Amino acid sequence: MTTTTPRVDLHPALDVPPLRDLVHPDRELWTPRELRELTSAVASELTTPLLEILRYDRERRWWARLGLTGGVELWLLSWLPGQGTEPHDHGGAAGSFTVLTGELSEEYRYPGGPVRGATRPAGSALGFGAGRAHRVLNRGMIGAASVHAYSPPLVPTREYPSLLDIPDEIPPLPARRLPLERLRELADQEDP
Repeated sequence: MTTTTPRVDLHPALDVPPLRDLVHPDRELWTPRELRELTSAVASELTTPLLEILRYDRERRWWARLGLTGGVELWLLSWLPGQGTEPHDHGGAAGSFTVLTGELSEEYRYPGGPVRGATRPAGSALGFGAGRAHRVLNRGMIGAASVHAYSPPLVPTREYPSLLDIPDEIPPLPARRLPLERLRELADQEDP
C-alpha cells in the first residue's frame, strides 16, 4: 500500500482547483514578484470565497491561513480601524500583500534608508524582499482586509520599537525546511 503525502494544505473553504494551481506546491522558494502575483491573483480570482470566511475581531487583528506548502504560506487578515502591526521584519523571508477591501497604511524602511510611507487602497499589491521592515495600519474609518504570502514559510518575525531601530543589515533567520505535516503543526501555533 502506498501513502501519498500531501504537498499543500488549503483552508477548507478554498480547497478549489484555482487555488491549488496558484500555490505551486513543488516550488521551494518564491520571489517577491511571484508572491505579489500570488496574492493579487488570490484576491481578484477568489474574492467571493474570501469574503465568506472573512471575520473582524474588535480585540485584535483577525487572520486565517489560506494555504501552506513547503515553499509558501498564504494568509487572509482583517483590520478594523486603528488596528495594525508593530514595526517588524520577516526574518529574511520575502513577502507580499494585496489589499482586498478598504485601505491600509504602510510605513517601511530598508536598512540605512529613510522611513517612507504609502497608502495602499483596495486592489493594490506589493512584493518585497528580505531586507525590509515595515508597519501596517488601518487608519481608515472602515474595516480592511488583505491577502499575505511569505516564502520561505514560517520564518519568525522580529519586532522593533520603531522603524528607526532596525539594524544596518537584517540577517536571515533559519527557515524551517520540514515536512508539510510538521509545518502545519507549527503554523497552527503562529500568526502572520
